[in-house]
Amino acid sequence: MFALLCRVATAQADDEVVLPSQVQQGAMVIGKVPPGSRVVYDDRTLDVTDYGTIVFGIGRDASGSAVVEITPPGGTSRRAQVAIIPRDFPVERINGVPPKTVSPPAAVAKRIARERAQVTKARVTSNDGLGFAEHFIWPVRGRISGRFGNQRVYNGTPGSAHSGMDIAASRGTPVKAPAAGTVVLAEPDLYFTGGTILIDHGYGIGSNFLHLSQLDVAVGDTVAQGEVIGEVGATGRATGPHLHWGMTWFGTRIDPLLVLERGG
Repeated sequence: MFALLCRVATAQADDEVVLPSQVQQGAMVIGKVPPGSRVVYDDRTLDVTDYGTIVFGIGRDASGSAVVEITPPGGTSRRAQVAIIPRDFPVERINGVPPKTVSPPAAVAKRIARERAQVTKARVTSNDGLGFAEHFIWPVRGRISGRFGNQRVYNGTPGSAHSGMDIAASRGTPVKAPAAGTVVLAEPDLYFTGGTILIDHGYGIGSNFLHLSQLDVAVGDTVAQGEVIGEVGATGRATGPHLHWGMTWFGTRIDPLLVLERGG
């Protein structure tokens, strides 16, 4: 639910600052500021759409309040605070994962480092597309078999927190773009994630689709919401066919399920 946190001292409706009063860890936050404002959150200057929309992400481990500094054109800087609601992230035990992907041999360390750098680079910048403002749709329909943020233990070895949402689906199931965007990475065989696609939805918001058996898009392609981008598989570190759908705001991981729950 959106709540008015502050209003620039004019009678114009366009001078309102609207942000949620509170959000959960892992949320995508969309707000409104006077067009042309300078907006800073988490030491990053946010791009503002022509009609005054801003977007940013709340990390899994964020706490306290998200502080957003807004300076309207010709106005005085104001601070808005969004309370961050903590979540309980259980432990998920995943057995049957290919052993080499749990404890990779030293010989593949350079490959892993190269691929991680490639993915990180694809998230550094973002275009001015407005796909982030659409009501996101499910890329595939199915049972949620893995949830964002849960601590994972692979074959008994502790791993990092789960960075997205796993959706159980049969191999070959078409995967659709949940919102419009531009393909910024399309790799058929990354070590951990197998067939991998990254889509930039604009203003820092991106989606990643992992373990794909087939890729139907290439870097630079523009995709519309609902367009098929690939097929479900079990490539990389996977125990069976499913889609891992992750979302990010630049380098901050956010929860796709919370984005879906925003409405539509």
